[in-house]
Amino acid sequence: MNTKDGRVSEGGLNVTLTIRLLMHGKEVGSIIGKKGETVKKMREESGARINISEGTCPERIVTITGPTDAIFKAFSMIALKFEEDINASMTNSSVTSKPPVTLRLVVPASQCGSLIGKGGSKIKEIRESTGAQVQVAGDMLPNSTERAVTISGTPDAIIQCVKQICVVMLEAFTIQGQYAIPHPDLTKLHQLAMQHPPFTPLGQTTPGFPGLDATTPTSSHELTIPNDLIGCIIGRQGSKINEIRQMSGAQIKIANATEGSAERQVTITGSPANISLAQYLINARLSSEVTGLGSL
Repeated sequence: MNTKDGRVSEGGLNVTLTIRLLMHGKEVGSIIGKKGETVKKMREESGARINISEGTCPERIVTITGPTDAIFKAFSMIALKFEEDINASMTNSSVTSKPPVTLRLVVPASQCGSLIGKGGSKIKEIRESTGAQVQVAGDMLPNSTERAVTISGTPDAIIQCVKQICVVMLEAFTIQGQYAIPHPDLTKLHQLAMQHPPFTPLGQTTPGFPGLDATTPTSSHELTIPNDLIGCIIGRQGSKINEIRQMSGAQIKIANATEGSAERQVTITGSPANISLAQYLINARLSSEVTGLGSL
C-alpha cells in the first residue's frame, strides 16, 4: 500500500500534465472575469497554461496545462473563485445551507479504472482522505472516449482531491508505460514494472520500457487525416509531430499530399502500446482542434 503520496506530485516528477474541466457558460464567465482580468491573473500567478474552448455551446472545456504545482495553484484559484461566487449568491438569498464548490474533470475512460481502484477502493480512499465527494460518470461524454469526474467539497478538499487524482494519473502513465515519461528514477520503475505482470494486455512483459523485452512485436497502423487538419498534428516546423513521436515512442510517417485527394496518409509503426498511444495523442490533437471550431 503506498502512503498518501502527495510527494510524488509535489516535485519528484517534473512532468507536464494536462487536466481538463467541463464548465457551464456562467462558470466560464466567472473564470474569465471582466475583460479577461481574472483568467490573466490566474495564468500569471499559477504559471499554468489555461485555455478556454471557443464557442457558444452551453458546455465549454477549460484546459489547464503545466507542471503539477502550477496545476494545483490554478485549481486552488478556480475553487476559491467559485466559492466567492457561492458566497456572493447567498448574500441576497434565503438559502441557509451553503452549497459545496463543484468542479467537473474530463478524464480518459482508460484512466477511470485506476481512479476507481479494485472494487472502488481507490476512489473510497480519495474520498476519505480528502473529505471531497468524488463521482465518476458511468457513461462516456457524448462523442468521446472520456468520462466526467465530478468533485465537490470545500476549496481545500477539492485541491487535495485534485492532487490525489494527478498522482493516480501519473502512476497510471508511468507503470503501464502508456506514456514514456522521462522518470528520474528508472531503476525503481523497472522494479515496479517487473512486479506487475497484470499489465501485459499487449503481449509484452513491460510496455513502455523498450529493451527489456526484445521480442516485442512491431506492427504498423495507417490513418487518413483530412488535409485541413494535418497542420495541427505536424505543428510549427514539425514541433507537434516530434512531440507525439517522443511521447509515444512510435515512428510516424506522414505521406506527401497527393493531387486531387483531400486526405493524407499517416503510418504509425511500433509496438501495440506505442501505436495506441500515438493514435490517442493524434486524436487528442484533432479533437482539440475540432472542438475549438464550435459547430463542427
